[in-house]
Amino acid sequence: MKKLMLVLLVTLLGMSVQAQDKNEVKKNKNAKYEISVNGNCGICKKRIETAAYSVKGVKSAQWHQDHHDMHLILDENKCSIDDVHKAVAKAGHDTDKVKAEDDVYDKLHGCCQYERL
Repeated sequence: MKKLMLVLLVTLLGMSVQAQDKNEVKKNKNAKYEISVNGNCGICKKRIETAAYSVKGVKSAQWHQDHHDMHLILDENKCSIDDVHKAVAKAGHDTDKVKAEDDVYDKLHGCCQYERL
């Protein structure tokens, strides 16, 4: 009788664990974002896109010099948009959410030093 109860208990626990896994919120594997990133030139473009691609989960990153915006596609299961903001700021470029540290910005090439607000 004890073995039967143990088997039933283990079975019920296994079913409840499976139900919890199915109820988790699934994140978008191809989430699209557009963020504002300050920069001036082709060197900036390369640095900004390289910083974005350094974040695991970023599938596409295209910075547009004329509009100062970056179009992103990322896997939200692997990273968040905040991770990208932080990586770009760490490379010396202000985003609409995260400002680059002054000492990092000061190390940018002269043509890459954009007007900071």
